[in-house]
Amino acid sequence: MVRARRPSQQMRLLLEALSARSQEWRHGYDLMKQTGLQSGTLYPLLMRMTEQALVEAQWCEPTRPGRPARHAYRLTAAGVALANASITANSGPGLRAALA
Repeated sequence: MVRARRPSQQMRLLLEALSARSQEWRHGYDLMKQTGLQSGTLYPLLMRMTEQALVEAQWCEPTRPGRPARHAYRLTAAGVALANASITANSGPGLRAALA
């Protein structure tokens, strides 16, 4: 029997940020700025969410010459459903305030 765990505060914060523009591809740096999560928290969380099929990732070619390619992320349908359920269940003060 698999036990469904509730998302952590960090995951809920990331779900909230990604669901604000769920169909757009978002870069990790943009998500770091919006959520306030550090890279050591954000990127492992994005990798776990990708493995759980909550987030999809793709390589994006650089927009300017001399810049490296980088990953972009967006929610899958399962991720959108989890985000909606998580935001509804925790509707009160914003998640950013809960983490402060």
